[in-house]
Amino acid sequence: MDIVWMVLGVVLVLVGIVGSVLPMLPGPPLAFVGLLVQQLRSDAPFSTQQILIWLAITIVITILDYWVPIYGTKKFGGTQAGAWGATIGLLLGFFLGPWGIVLGPFLGALAGELMANQESGKALKAAFGSLVGFLFGTIAKLIVCGVMGWYLIKSFW
Repeated sequence: MDIVWMVLGVVLVLVGIVGSVLPMLPGPPLAFVGLLVQQLRSDAPFSTQQILIWLAITIVITILDYWVPIYGTKKFGGTQAGAWGATIGLLLGFFLGPWGIVLGPFLGALAGELMANQESGKALKAAFGSLVGFLFGTIAKLIVCGVMGWYLIKSFW
């Protein structure tokens, strides 16, 4: 039965890595479940403390994934309208696939800033902040899922 848990864990971590880039899949939570499934093996490889630490990291990175593009918009001079635009763009981008997720917050922040009568240069800078925030979040998710995958593989030996 251990083989089943090991294979399921690997599949979940791999889907989690893919989910770090694709918006339809919650990457870090899936990778965490992959680690959690390993606890069902006859000899549980992780301590309770390790599992709780990974749970905390998963929760934080998931929250940051939604918050960082909005923060990036504000950090690069965006207004509340730009932050709302980035949020709406992110939500609408979910329906347009990977490119929608990348461009949605950017275009939403740009539209929000322009609708708030910001000059185009300032609006573009705020939209760029949204894009930087999105890319930062994606890279952070990939790193977290990759490290979880490393711990999973390490647990096999």
